[in-house]
Amino acid sequence: MTTATSTQQTQRSFLLAGEEQITVTPAAQDAAFQSLARGTRDGALKLRGIPTFSDPLAQRQWMKEHMAAAFRYFGKLGYGEGVSGHISMRDPILKDHFWMNPFAKHFSTIKASDLVLVDDEGYVTEGGAQIPINEAGFMIHSEIHKARPDVIAAAHTHGIYGKTWSSFGKNIEMLTQDACNLFGRVSVYEDHGGIALSQDEGKQIAAALGKDNIACILQNHGLLTVGTTVDEAAILYSFLENACQSQLLAEAAAANGIPKRIINDDVAQYTANVAQNPHNLYTEFQPEFDLIVEESNGRVLQ
Repeated sequence: MTTATSTQQTQRSFLLAGEEQITVTPAAQDAAFQSLARGTRDGALKLRGIPTFSDPLAQRQWMKEHMAAAFRYFGKLGYGEGVSGHISMRDPILKDHFWMNPFAKHFSTIKASDLVLVDDEGYVTEGGAQIPINEAGFMIHSEIHKARPDVIAAAHTHGIYGKTWSSFGKNIEMLTQDACNLFGRVSVYEDHGGIALSQDEGKQIAAALGKDNIACILQNHGLLTVGTTVDEAAILYSFLENACQSQLLAEAAAANGIPKRIINDDVAQYTANVAQNPHNLYTEFQPEFDLIVEESNGRVLQ
């Protein structure tokens, strides 16, 4: 497994389209993130959070390993359906390129070496697996990456609960503490245009996602999440899918006369202020990453 340099560095820079960069406070210096756990009395023991890298090639390999694990996580949760579903991830070296999953390969079998590197026009390039990608996936993800320079990774599949709730064209409610992880940053795309084989559909989805949201419910289609790491995008997807499942169950109970009690905005925002920290969302995925590495005997990293 690839190792990273210390998170004590002054900042972590993400390589983005053009010459833009976005920085995240180092984990060791992020008071909100460190408040989530308790270490030694002298405060020397700290959460690790998102690692930093001095070698861009090592960073690329590490990112690919986590991307492959994200796919296997989706496979375990049953998010795959035929050739549908995709995750994209910006390349840290070639700023206008990004990684995607190969066409018609089950999420549960993907390894780091199976990932495909595509250019800004969606054509497969050298450096990754020489396998076609999903055309609709490129149309959606390329426009998101163009519109959102802060987004390193984006995830979209057709999970059963997410796509079922999407048929209402409504946002989720703050029914549980877990739903509050997404508070205030989920939008709804209300104009489903069928399979996304044109740039216009991708542009409309990117516009519906907006400038600051971390997720979008695509009406009659499914869910979309984004993150500053692929780990964040993956865990946010499962958070939103679970929230949709809870919402459907609650709606069924409410239809039988049982009133719902919604968490008020102040409490929801208090929870979101901590939960939506990039280091926290990255860390939320790490137990799943470690389990997938163990279950695959390290094959996911190859």
